[in-house]
Order: sequence, then structure tokens, then C-alpha cells
Amino acid sequence: MAAKKTGFIVGAVAGAGVAAAALAGAGLRLPPAVGQTAQHQPLAVTKTSMSPIFAPPPGAPLSFADIFDRVSPAVVSINVKSKVDARAMTKRIPGFPFDILPQTPQGQDGPPAQREALSAGSGFFVSRDGYVVTNNHVVENAEDITVIMKDERELKAKVVGRDEGTDLAVLKVQTGGDFPFVDFENSGKPRVGDWVMTVGNPFGLGGTATAGIVSAYGRDIGEQFVDYIQIDAPINRGNSGGPTFDVYGRVIGVNTAIFSPSGGSVGIGFAIPSEIADRVVKQLISGGKVTRGYMGAVIQTLTPETADSIGLSGRKGALVAELTPGGPADKAGVHQGDVVVGINGKPVANNTDLTRQVAATKTGDVMRLDVVRDGKTKTIEVRAGVRPSEKTLAANDNSGDDDAPAAPDNAPAARPNVLGMTLAPLDEAARRRYTIGKDVRGVVIDAVQASSDAGQKGLRRGDVISGVKLADATVVAASPAQVAGAVDAARKAGRTSVLLQIVRDGRPLFLPVKIEK
Repeated sequence: MAAKKTGFIVGAVAGAGVAAAALAGAGLRLPPAVGQTAQHQPLAVTKTSMSPIFAPPPGAPLSFADIFDRVSPAVVSINVKSKVDARAMTKRIPGFPFDILPQTPQGQDGPPAQREALSAGSGFFVSRDGYVVTNNHVVENAEDITVIMKDERELKAKVVGRDEGTDLAVLKVQTGGDFPFVDFENSGKPRVGDWVMTVGNPFGLGGTATAGIVSAYGRDIGEQFVDYIQIDAPINRGNSGGPTFDVYGRVIGVNTAIFSPSGGSVGIGFAIPSEIADRVVKQLISGGKVTRGYMGAVIQTLTPETADSIGLSGRKGALVAELTPGGPADKAGVHQGDVVVGINGKPVANNTDLTRQVAATKTGDVMRLDVVRDGKTKTIEVRAGVRPSEKTLAANDNSGDDDAPAAPDNAPAARPNVLGMTLAPLDEAARRRYTIGKDVRGVVIDAVQASSDAGQKGLRRGDVISGVKLADATVVAASPAQVAGAVDAARKAGRTSVLLQIVRDGRPLFLPVKIEK
């Protein structure tokens, strides 16, 4: 598995993969296991779902065998064949200062352009007619997919749709049949401390069951659209994408990642909540893709220090750092530096919260944004657009326009020390020295004291200060003197920090810097 972020492991790699599962539509009660006695029959069945349901045990269950017998026929192993760049398949031997490339077949001048890779993961049926849910990263480069059932039947499958945002994908087996499947639980969920069971394909060992408890909800591990469930049931390489069941045999999550310094299970696993997976899977089955609302803005969390620097102490929200020209927010009149504190009557806690609320909006719907601008609150109506793919968004940049008018050369000017930074005019010499585009306006940071708050926050030579945001206005940084004056005004107003608008590599961001006495 490839590292998703430090310590977090997700994905399928050659020899050890991961797959996911999800559920859409009405459920089907799974057939009883061979030789099953009356005491193994479900004790209760709801009117809305025919998934196996068991009376909750008083305390720790004596056994998970009944649950496993009922749900395991719906859980599958997934084998994937894909092509990978041979140059990426290098090996590094400890103590050797070079990479070892794969052996080149005789008669070739260099390593083959591509090699076949095999990976394995987990998944589960979500419908009687053969829809299977798995993780996107398991199948995004797949050329051949085989689904292996509990009874050892091997079925070929094709990708129906993938969603990068939640790392979910839906497959469809190519052989017809009446397949056992399971249901998502969306109305109720286990409490922290309640028992859960996972079934999957760790290290290629299909049909493996592990048990534990729900450790926490709302875990943020760096994904924009998912607050994960944390569980301590052991999951390893190959479990990712398999189902987590409650004690009633209902799917409450899709295993996706583990936290592990070593690569093995340390009792901290993460699952996509069923309500998110269910919604995404239904869209993938119906249309092959997921559409999300879009406002066209880069946003930052309104940290306590940032809020204090602009007179919003104690407030929560999201700060608009950048607008997509011609995007929905730009057209509606949202300004860079606005603080979004509410959407459609609901409060906004941070940038992730705003992103998820916007994404949940249907394209074309009107979003009512409550924003604070220059100390005043106003409501702006934004018509939601269609969010581009995550790859498209990642590829976008703010490269400078070579045809933009150049800033005039400035005569030698004073270089004041402000907040531990030496500021200089952004003249042609500075643009060449720091490779700053002609469309960028402001003053350049020529030096930073490492011990200052600015240095501790990561400001560096070549960063451009384009503005200073005060409680009731934004001062455009046309010269070093204007920045110094704005900071002095904030100091006299009793502020303990000031919010600087920074441009780095063509991208803007806001950063609060403490005002030193």
C-alpha cells in the first residue's frame, strides 16, 4: 500500500490490495448456512430491510459466528491486473547509494516501458444482480478484474464508476446470477464502544473476520468529503474497502485506511461511514459518476488567531483566499478576504465543513452564503456549479500572464523591518531575482528573522505581501511603507496580530502574524 499521508496507509499495491463495498436498493436476506439449526436464524427482520438482523447481545457477544455465517457470502476478494511504469518499480538496497532496476530482457536497450502488476483487495455485493463496491484506488488503473466469492467462484467484472473524492468505486460482474448482498445502515449507528466486525481479504487471505469496537467518529485524515469512523478491529493490507458490520449484520462503514508506523495493524483503522458510501454508490450505479456542487473558491479555516486579527474573536468560519475568475462565487459578488460564517442557514465551522456543505448542494441550486466583510455581515446568493474532478482542480494553477503590464521600476527606497521581515519594493530586479510574475502586485519579503513569528509561520524570502486585512478594511500593499502603516494602525487599535495576504508561487493565502511589542 502506498502512504496517503504520514502514518496513514491506504490502497492496493502489487501483491496486497484493497477493495471496498457498498450497498444500494432494497436488501435480500442471505440464505442460511449449510447445516444451520433453528437457533442460528435471525431473531428479527425489519420491514424496510431484509438484511440479517440479530437481537443485540447483553454486553460482549459470546460469538460473532451467527453474523459471519449470514453476511460472509456477500463479501468478496478482488484480484486486479494492471500496467505500471517499470521505472517506478525500482528497488533500493540499504547501504547502496543507487536504485536497482528490473532486469532488462535480452535484446532490449533499456527497461520495459510497462510491467504487469497484480494486486488484491476486498469488496462486497450491493445488489442481487451483481453490483460490487470497492475503493477507487484499487481499480483506477485496472485492466482485468476478477471477483472471487466465498464458494470460490471466480467472476470477471468491469468498472461501472469511480469517485476520487471519497475513494469509492462500483463494479459489475459480467456473469448473471442471484447474488447474496447486504445493506447499509443509515438510520441508526453503533455508539462509541459498541462492537463491530470486519470481513475481508488481508494479505490475500480471503474470508477473514476480525472484531473490535467503534473507537471514535468524525476523524479527519485529510479527505475533503469524508469524516471517518475509527475502529480497533484489526485490518491490514487487503482489508481496505471491505465492510464493517454492526452486531445486527448491517454495513456501517467501508474500510479504507489504517494508521501504522510499521505497515501492520496497530488497532487504528478508518472506515467511510455508510451514509456517505450509500449516497455515492447510488449515484455511481445510476450514472457512472458523482456530481457535487461548486462555488469556485480556495478557502482557509478561520483560525482563532486569524479571527482575532480581523476583529472576529470567537467566531468560526472559512476565509476566502482565492476566487476562480468567472466562477459561481466570483459572479455572485463574493470577494477575496470574505469570511463565510453560514450557508443556507447552517453555521460553517471551518473550510472542510464549507467544502462538504457546498459539495452536497445540487448543481443549479442557490446557496445563501452569510459572509463577514469589513466587519459587516451580508448574505450573498450563489448558484452552485458543477465541481470539476479532483485531478482537474489539482492541475489548475495561477501562473502569471506574460502580457500583463509590468510594475514600474522604483527608485531606491527604504526597506523597513516590519514584524521581523525586511520589506522591499516589487521592482523588476526583485521579480527577476525571485521569479515573480508580472501580474503579481505588492511588496516582496527580502529577509525574515527566523526567531520572529513570521519566520516561525513559514514566511520566507521571495514571498509577496499583497495586502493587509484589518477589521474594517483591506489595505493594498503598494509599498513597504503602506504595510508598515497598516501594522502600526492595527497595533494602535489594540490588535495582537495582523492578517497578511501573501502570494507564493502565484497562489494567494492569508496568514496571521503576531504584532510584537
